[in-house]
Amino acid sequence: MRSVAVVGASLAGLSTVRTLRAEGYEGSLTIIGAERHEPYDRPPLSKEFLKGGVEAEALALGSANEYQDLDVRWVLGRSAVRLDPRSATLTLDDGRQIRSDAVVIATGATPRTIPGSDGLRGIHTLRTLDDAVALRADLVSGRPRVVVIGAGFIGAEVASTAHALGLDVTVVEAMEVPLERALGREMGRICSALHTDHGVRLLCGVGVSGFTGAERVEGVLLDDGRLLPADVVVAGIGVTPATAWLAGSGVEVGDGVLCDAGCATSVPNVVAVGDIANCPNPFTGRRSRIEHWTHAMEQPKTAVRTLLSGSPAVPPAVPPYFWSDQYHVRIQLAGHVGPQDEPQIVEGDVDSRSFVAVYRRAGKEVAVLGVNQPKLFNRLRRSLQKQPGVVTPGRLLS
Repeated sequence: MRSVAVVGASLAGLSTVRTLRAEGYEGSLTIIGAERHEPYDRPPLSKEFLKGGVEAEALALGSANEYQDLDVRWVLGRSAVRLDPRSATLTLDDGRQIRSDAVVIATGATPRTIPGSDGLRGIHTLRTLDDAVALRADLVSGRPRVVVIGAGFIGAEVASTAHALGLDVTVVEAMEVPLERALGREMGRICSALHTDHGVRLLCGVGVSGFTGAERVEGVLLDDGRLLPADVVVAGIGVTPATAWLAGSGVEVGDGVLCDAGCATSVPNVVAVGDIANCPNPFTGRRSRIEHWTHAMEQPKTAVRTLLSGSPAVPPAVPPYFWSDQYHVRIQLAGHVGPQDEPQIVEGDVDSRSFVAVYRRAGKEVAVLGVNQPKLFNRLRRSLQKQPGVVTPGRLLS
């Protein structure tokens, strides 16, 4: 293997390149990125950057010196539109073709939009640095009424930031209980109460039917007939894996790129990492895409071992982990919460918004939730890591 092309100039893509060099790979490396920016940190986009506390330069994940040492060829501002494994060729949107012995798919996902929002200024999604720049400009422009559609973690963080900027914020959530899929019904209700704790309106169990306004948004129409006046709208309603460019390549897709536990796809010498990789997880025993920062840092180690060895590597049985900062409160979760899992408060109390809860399934601890309790959370997270799920690596690789 003398050449590797990484499609996606993301944290996962950069982590793959770093790992390849650390493992002794000396061939050529090419990183192709649809954005014009070198890899940057995404979590601050909905928080410190959106608030104006940091600028774009502070988000850089690497330096010019590091990239020189890595000896990487950058192709930025260009998208891959076709992969032909037979000729080992990637075709870009400007017609260029790049040949390589192996391909790493790290194209991530794109945010979903709401029908009827096209062409109306003031309606935003938040995924990229350019998205955050445009949204920040709108939030500080003197337009005070903000409607956030979707009370997931991105929506909640944007609402928290807009509130900190002194804006009038309403959050609309189609589910009866925000965050239920991630935290379960009871803890989802408790954590979403952070909005109302701070005077942010939270409307649950209602969808959005459309928008008012000619050139710029003026209001949000709800399914129940209500009209919410709005100067700025942010849609945080999830993402779609960026797999369309793989049509005809032979790479099997289905809610992302389908991989074995070692990140290998259905095509030899093609692996996938990050948000787009749908892999069996040895801790949860389930196939899933994991859209977390920590996962994007760690998963490329498995993918590189698979690529360099030519056989599926066995990933560590580590509980998935993510965090979210809202209203000066840090929410941390390790593990995976199922619909029937029972949380139990083991420290603190929910009224003070400072507690730790342990989830159990059939008597077994499967997840830990911490709210403003980082020390105890981290200790219990390490304990959780010592008792992984019951699915064996051999089964996961099948």
